[in-house]
Amino acid sequence: MKQYDKIIFVGESGTTRSAMAEAIFKEYRLKRPMEAACRALVALFPEPINQKVEAVLISNGISVEHHMSVQLSREDFSEDTLLLVMEETQRDKILEEYPDVNPEDVQVLTAFVGDELEIIDPYGGPLQAYGVCYETLNKSIKKLVDKLNEGE
Repeated sequence: MKQYDKIIFVGESGTTRSAMAEAIFKEYRLKRPMEAACRALVALFPEPINQKVEAVLISNGISVEHHMSVQLSREDFSEDTLLLVMEETQRDKILEEYPDVNPEDVQVLTAFVGDELEIIDPYGGPLQAYGVCYETLNKSIKKLVDKLNEGE
């Protein structure tokens, strides 16, 4: 596997799944330091993390202060950056919008770690849906960390 120095979790608004993924990822220990960030496919203006996401993270001992959504931009791409999206449609959108980007550097998180299902968007659902999203993301991110650490 190619070695990356930075991971960017990408979601629709940068306030729900991708923000949760970044926060969970930062809780794990890597053999080699790696920068992590979160970006949005559509962020017309900076927005704070979704309140239900924040509640679920806090209930799992993860603090996320001062998070604001940031629009994905050309500057986010580099040879040593891995973009992990939540859905295949998001990957398609990025590859269409940025045709010069190496497709290997843009992956669906769950497919990249060998999981079969995509991470379901809990947006607008009950708090329980956000909890299920957290559990699913946490499992996939644990596999991601294991995969990154194996490469060392």
